[in-house]
Amino acid sequence: MNSLQKIGGVAALFEAAIYISAFVFFGAVWEFPADANAVQQFTFLAENQLILSLLNLAMYVLFGIFLAVLVLALYQRVKDKAPALSQLASIFGIVWVGLVIASGMIANIGLGVAIEISADDPKQAMTIWLVINTLVEALGGGNEIVGGLWVLLLSIAALRANEFPKMLNYLGVFVGLAGILTIYPAEILTEVFGLGQILWFAWLGVHMLVKSPALPEASVVEPAR
Repeated sequence: MNSLQKIGGVAALFEAAIYISAFVFFGAVWEFPADANAVQQFTFLAENQLILSLLNLAMYVLFGIFLAVLVLALYQRVKDKAPALSQLASIFGIVWVGLVIASGMIANIGLGVAIEISADDPKQAMTIWLVINTLVEALGGGNEIVGGLWVLLLSIAALRANEFPKMLNYLGVFVGLAGILTIYPAEILTEVFGLGQILWFAWLGVHMLVKSPALPEASVVEPAR
């Protein structure tokens, strides 16, 4: 179990790093010409297809793989002391894994299709691109209800099981509620969830690496006399 906790801790730190990389890229590097016409926008997308595809691969597919490891590690951590809540939390965690990975695959396939069609019909390609973006945002970007439920239920289970620092679990409750509230289309809620998850993942990862649960002591059998 200790090795799984260590691996889970590393996965949590990678989750935080992926979040930070995405915030930095879209906040300081990515300069999409939103005011340009369709031909100019798809020219820009075609020129940057490789980097955008790699970013989608990291933000969604790789994130989902690390998330699957973390969901399993955290379930193992709290299942004995909070079985029902940990199982329910894990269900939402597994669903979130599927949604996030699916979002990445849809984003990359959709990007390639839209760029290909744009050579003959930029307007139709723009319509397809808008539909693809809407699907990606609905599944794994702009709506964080499933992820929020996982973090919330897991944090409550950890509080009941007396696992992890209480302040970390209270942070998880806050982050989880923020994720659930993203059902209301306000960008600030998505940003609060994302920034909160960076702190939650990083803190959780460090704690899992530094303070993994001790292995049970082996029982000593006295020799027969």
